[in-house]
Amino acid sequence: MIGYVTLGTHDLERGAKFYDALCKELGVGRMMENETFIAWGVPGGGAGIGLTYPWDKNPATVGNGTMVALEAKDRDQVQRLYRIAMAEGGADEGPPGPRGEGFYAAYFRDLDGNKLNAFCME
Repeated sequence: MIGYVTLGTHDLERGAKFYDALCKELGVGRMMENETFIAWGVPGGGAGIGLTYPWDKNPATVGNGTMVALEAKDRDQVQRLYRIAMAEGGADEGPPGPRGEGFYAAYFRDLDGNKLNAFCME
């Protein structure tokens, strides 16, 4: 149902390095970019993720209660995504672990404070 999600940034070049590393682990690359926007995913594939300077030229802000969940294939990939996020300067919001029956996840923030989660259903 969801085609893509965009998150705001203050520094597109710095943020792109963070998302390039996460998306590489997920097996996708950049599918669209210009001087204000980069999108990762596969054309015609599942939902993609974009990083953008806000179009209204106001500062990028973090949505309270907003989170983007990245589906991993298994626990090992959840752990790798979390390690990549931490190595790229992300902030911990909850290390990898079980979060209820059949749900394994890790929580972190990108360089602009946007909250993400890597998860798998078991």
